[in-house]
Amino acid sequence: MAVQRVLVTGAGGFIGHHLVKFLKDKGYWVRGVDIKEPEYEASAADEFYVLDLRVPESCDVAVTGMQDIYHLAADMGGIGYITSSHAGITLNNTKINVHMIDAARKFGVERFLFSSSACIYPQYLQKEADVTPLKEDDAFPADPEEGYGLEKLYMEKLCQYFTEDYGFETRVVRFHNVYGSLGTYDGGREKAPAAICRKVALSQDGGEIEIWGDGLQTRSFMHVDDCVEGIYRIMQSGYHLPLNLGTDELISVDGLVDLVSDIAGKRLVKRHDTSRPQGVRGRNSNNSRLREVLGWEPRITLAEGLVPTYHWIAKELEAPAKAPMAAAAVAAE
Repeated sequence: MAVQRVLVTGAGGFIGHHLVKFLKDKGYWVRGVDIKEPEYEASAADEFYVLDLRVPESCDVAVTGMQDIYHLAADMGGIGYITSSHAGITLNNTKINVHMIDAARKFGVERFLFSSSACIYPQYLQKEADVTPLKEDDAFPADPEEGYGLEKLYMEKLCQYFTEDYGFETRVVRFHNVYGSLGTYDGGREKAPAAICRKVALSQDGGEIEIWGDGLQTRSFMHVDDCVEGIYRIMQSGYHLPLNLGTDELISVDGLVDLVSDIAGKRLVKRHDTSRPQGVRGRNSNNSRLREVLGWEPRITLAEGLVPTYHWIAKELEAPAKAPMAAAAVAAE
């Protein structure tokens, strides 16, 4: 039996890099594609192409000979980046997504998985910290996050239309916040758990940590190991409508800071800056449909998953080139 050949786009990024390793462990032949190579360790992919997927011809090269595509490539980042780059994010991701799905169908790919985001959910449902968990059917009437959320929602519908009109097998995964080792933790594109781990690691015991917003905004967070397993399970399923992939363990940003501080064995003073972007007030995942479709849901608790994440980031910061880097403030997507 021939080994199945699969493509992971965004393989130079955090989730894509972990997904390549997961698929290799499952016995797949994997091609990784990204505009950059992984930052923290070499890719496990059988071959890795550095390509700009905004260019149609690059998408043609990427998909040639592939059976399944895990399409994770995107221009994205933390709350500071996605709220200040609406035009660039929307333009870049629309080009990447449209060209990728078109090339996948044109070159006879069997299945195409698109990584969407909880940012597609209406902002009017996320105005309270004690938020009702968001279920898939809540997406409409639409009021997504400007830019990033809007283009993700558009691509979800394009996947639906390709399935309905062309019989093309698509999957749509709505990620809630993902964290873990080997992910961006500085530079402005990092998400809240990584930013907090960095800030705590760089702080002296008894020192101060800056938080964007009042710290009462809430999120749920999923460890990357659960994330890649969920992605794989969704691809193997026969389900083509969007599915949440996240945990329903809700925590405030202040609570996240406390959790990381406890792991580090430090007591820190929180300084809140309510003038900075903080995203929606509350966001949590309703996993009822995920459990129904897969008979599975993420299992790693935040307290469990943050331990290796914090220690990896703290170790990275011990390197002379890393320690002096400016620390961005903590917020949440």
